[in-house]
Amino acid sequence: MKVKKDFVARKVGETDIVVATGKAVKEFNGYITLNETGRFLWDKLCKDTDEKSLVSSLLEEYDVDEATAAKDVKAFLEVLEKNNILEK
Repeated sequence: MKVKKDFVARKVGETDIVVATGKAVKEFNGYITLNETGRFLWDKLCKDTDEKSLVSSLLEEYDVDEATAAKDVKAFLEVLEKNNILEK
């Protein structure tokens, strides 16, 4: 899975946000704010990856236990899927 090409993350002031571009603007009219972990996962999703790899990346980068990492990745992916931002 990876982020669809018509969605980009940008820093606006101190905040990272995801916005739609191109044809995706017709379906997604808004933005999603990303915290540090969300931006980290977003950057990983710019390349083809899977949920297990995202959890492993979080475990390597942050001081977090596996159960928390898995829960956080799942919740983040659900938001992206709900907004039709991921391609599988």
